[in-house]
Amino acid sequence: MRNSTLLILFLAIAKMGSLKAQQDTRLDLQEAVDMALTNSNASKIAESKVKIAEGELKTTQNMQYPDFNLSGQYLYLSNADVTLASSGNSGSEGDGEEGDGSGSSTTPDVNSLAFGQASVSMPIFSGFKLKNLVSASKNGYQAATLNAENDQEQIALQTIQLYLSLYKAEQTIELVQENLKSAQQRVKDFTNMLNNGLLAKNDLLKSQLQESNISVSLEEAKKNRRILNSRLATLLKLDKNVTIQPAVDKNIAMPLIEEQSIERKDLEALHYQQEAANDQIKIEKADYYPSLSLSGGYVALDLKNAVTVKNAMNVGVGISYNVANLFKNKAKVKLAESKAQELNYQIQQARDNIALQVENAQDELDVTLNKFTTYTQSEEQAIENYRIVKDKYDNGLVDTNDLLEADVQQLQARINLAYATADITQKYYELLAARGVLKQQFTK
Repeated sequence: MRNSTLLILFLAIAKMGSLKAQQDTRLDLQEAVDMALTNSNASKIAESKVKIAEGELKTTQNMQYPDFNLSGQYLYLSNADVTLASSGNSGSEGDGEEGDGSGSSTTPDVNSLAFGQASVSMPIFSGFKLKNLVSASKNGYQAATLNAENDQEQIALQTIQLYLSLYKAEQTIELVQENLKSAQQRVKDFTNMLNNGLLAKNDLLKSQLQESNISVSLEEAKKNRRILNSRLATLLKLDKNVTIQPAVDKNIAMPLIEEQSIERKDLEALHYQQEAANDQIKIEKADYYPSLSLSGGYVALDLKNAVTVKNAMNVGVGISYNVANLFKNKAKVKLAESKAQELNYQIQQARDNIALQVENAQDELDVTLNKFTTYTQSEEQAIENYRIVKDKYDNGLVDTNDLLEADVQQLQARINLAYATADITQKYYELLAARGVLKQQFTK
């Protein structure tokens, strides 16, 4: 019975381990960005905005085509009293017999009416309003497309930042765990030394305090990792129980920076919005002109036993003009001009901001590269310093405080270097984002 229980327990543990392994997902940066651009809600919203703008463009273009209407009715008439206008009788007065029946008439029995009509109307001239409406919609569609591309650039950048933050948290956990093992071993060694009368109890307490502090730091790092993992999994539309294992290629830490032109899609979108605003000014000015339209149609009518009309074709031209627009439309034109001017200022502001963003991103990358060089040297120095302090401590030349301080410095130096490795990659991609070419890096 006991063996069976142990077997069941062993299988259960093995199954739990298998399930846990299935929940781990190893992703490199390229895969994470691809998933964000494909699956994230933000990416789908951006695509929807483009589809809406495309639908609005098609709707506006359809306004250029003629309207064709068909209508028909059939009515049952009850006790209809129909009087028909008859033509005058032109018979001679000498013909009395023929004249006797000239005034007689009969009322037709009318009990139904059938009516059918087809009409076509087409605008010919409306102050070029339709032309400018289509032009404004085309510019709006281009602006929406470019804004969607800019949104995807931001989604890619957000994914990179989350991914590298998760990588930093992972590196922190690994380094702190390694340091915790050393601290735990130190506590054991100090405990043995205290039991043998070779160490003061105060030194043991210091090492135990450091062990506790490292344990707290480890729990904090694990909490940060869980939070970042959840945020990234939500962005990528992965199961919330999935544990993402970031795979950062450390060779990319020193990327080759090439001078590239600025291709910011949000700035291009503003230019198209300004073109649409200029079209809107022309649309408002179109009300100063009359509207001219062409119309034609066909009518068929059958009033049973009374009147039948066939092949009643009609064609004509219509003109309309609202004289009040000479006074009322000035406010609309002025408003449209103000909006166009506002967009012009926005373009100038955006151009200045983008130049500053590119400059700042380049400076941030340069500083991070310098930090990486410094942190590489600092790690080597901290490791060597700890080795020297440890030798001196073993020979009784320094106290416990010096040893623990050197250990903390060594851990911090390793964490700084791990962060610097990820920061170079992040700052490099932030520079690409500032130039508007980040998405190209992942879609080549």
